[in-house]
Amino acid sequence: MKDKNNMDFSKMLQQAQEMQKKMTEAKDSLKNISAEGQAGGGSVKVIMNGNCEMISLDIDQETLKEDKSIIEDLIVAVANNAKKNAEAKAQEEMSKLTGGIKLPEGFKFPF
Repeated sequence: MKDKNNMDFSKMLQQAQEMQKKMTEAKDSLKNISAEGQAGGGSVKVIMNGNCEMISLDIDQETLKEDKSIIEDLIVAVANNAKKNAEAKAQEEMSKLTGGIKLPEGFKFPF
């Protein structure tokens, strides 16, 4: 009986190590995902990767003529929009890697 328990534990440990490796690979792959956010009817655009790191920011030349506070509001809005889109794409990618198993509500990836 003792040997069976050791084998079960070894198997569980191996599965946990494999899952950890897959999650690390998945986390690394999020850098390759890109999502766009837009604000002001497309006059301000941001590209973020799956880790919610901003890759680029584009502000239309006409928008730069606006009041400073309007430009600041547009940048906040576009960053939030891009983050939401990047998180959705990252969740979709994680779902593929976990075989469709949904992560618990409020669970943030990458951890």
